[in-house]
Amino acid sequence: MPPSSIQPISSSTTATCCRIKGTPIIPRNVVSPLRALPQTHFGGERCALTTSVIATTVVEALEDIDRAVLDGADILELRIDFLKNLHAARDLQLLLKACPVPCIVTYRPSWEGGQYEGDEEPRIAALWTAVELGAAYVDCELIAADRFFAAAQDNVRRNTSATKIIISSHDYETVPSQRKLAEIHSRCVAAGADIVKIAAMVKDITEVARLEKLLNDSKSSPVEATIVLGMGEAGQVSRLLAAKFGSFLTFGALRSGTESAPGQPTLGQLRDIYRIPKQCPGTKVFGVIGRPVAHSKSPALHNQAFEAIGFDACYVPLLVNDLSAFLASPLFGGDSFAGFSVTIPHKENALACCAVVDPIARKIGAVNTLVRQPDGTLKGYNTDYSAAIEVIERAYELHLGFERTGTESVLCGKTVVVVGAGGAGRGLAFGAVFRGAGKVIVANRSIERARTLAQACGGEAVALSELQSGSVKGDILANTTSLGMYPDSVDDTPVSKEAIRAGGFKVVFDAVYNPLETRLLREAKECGCAQASGLDMFVGQAAQQFELFTGKKARIDVMRRTVLNNM
Repeated sequence: MPPSSIQPISSSTTATCCRIKGTPIIPRNVVSPLRALPQTHFGGERCALTTSVIATTVVEALEDIDRAVLDGADILELRIDFLKNLHAARDLQLLLKACPVPCIVTYRPSWEGGQYEGDEEPRIAALWTAVELGAAYVDCELIAADRFFAAAQDNVRRNTSATKIIISSHDYETVPSQRKLAEIHSRCVAAGADIVKIAAMVKDITEVARLEKLLNDSKSSPVEATIVLGMGEAGQVSRLLAAKFGSFLTFGALRSGTESAPGQPTLGQLRDIYRIPKQCPGTKVFGVIGRPVAHSKSPALHNQAFEAIGFDACYVPLLVNDLSAFLASPLFGGDSFAGFSVTIPHKENALACCAVVDPIARKIGAVNTLVRQPDGTLKGYNTDYSAAIEVIERAYELHLGFERTGTESVLCGKTVVVVGAGGAGRGLAFGAVFRGAGKVIVANRSIERARTLAQACGGEAVALSELQSGSVKGDILANTTSLGMYPDSVDDTPVSKEAIRAGGFKVVFDAVYNPLETRLLREAKECGCAQASGLDMFVGQAAQQFELFTGKKARIDVMRRTVLNNM
């Protein structure tokens, strides 16, 4: 069907219908009227928020276009390889005219990770149809670039078209070496790219340094812009910091479950949590180091707290395998990365990475906070212990029915049973000792680790099975393990209801804050125990970290509200 067969029925700003000859009217709600082609280009004054439309029908694609524009997309990628029964001239004109922001037309073949499995000739022809129709951008794979340019029609030569050509390369196995990345970029330029796009699967987060260096080196390239994206969870930081790193655009999924590449955040997350539109090269970076780390609410909490006080910073999740190698990398060991929260399993190893350690953190033997010093080295702190102890003290006071007025802790003389002997367990055990607990008992699956911690803090060690049998008695039970955490173990508990009741505990604390009420806390309440919330501890330790990071007072109300809104 020729392009002229698509006729607009209405140009209302609130509702538009398009009729294709021989088909029924397709109604749609839009934020702007149908546009005249050719499309304009994105200004490039900042990193463009981009999402991929991967609908299988034109009707669904029109709906997704509307939603993406309302969600703040600066550029839309039309992945026409997902469309069933594609009629290039008809469908592309309809979609391009319907979109009020610039579009990238991509017809990705299966050999480059896409859906198209047909012959090359009609695929290349469809891309040139997009050029003829005035698409702002067309994406062509580096492997197909020669064939693509050779197929240009006489009436759509490059020098007469407003469409900019993105030449792209995708490696779904690994991040190539620095030399190889530079070579790929040069080949894209030589092939005729206006914009170069390179995406690679990141297996270890330290490989992101290569991608960031490529972006930095590409500034002297003759191409207009470069897009660099790390795929996979370990590479997600390249997408979240794309504006700081200098990428022309970054991709976010329209909604969770519609990702067009591994490790893709959502458009809303990029806009609202990581504040891509506000990032710049001078933005300071903080992050949470862990394995796993995707579940963490710390990015949402800290980024909203930064926004609340107008602090130019971005806080990101960092999936780290080898802490020493991560901190020694040229990117993450640099001054732009100004501080880190540290979680499982790196809290004890982080101690050895610090040039200076706060005396209490050194005594505990674990740090959960790293702050970059003026000389580039790191100073370690532990904010876990004080936040956890404060939450437990408040819960105990509630149980007793009064608030303390002096300096003496309600924990003075009490027996505290700590479940877990990792970094968080060390913090809580030592915190109990600091506040005058009469006895600290450490229960752990590995009795040797329990004995090591108990010896260090002057406590006693028991096997976790002994605690679970109900033979261990105490006043406070404190879980510092991840058992019971969403999503993997929400139905599990480190200590049974029967053992809680037999132990005579008055207060039960759980460091897990997602879900808000774990099975351990729910069953503790059923036994008549006061609950000490992991959420309160999480917000408390984060507020202390925030003040170490920024030198400014944290908005605890903002932090707490943000965590609850993101549960």
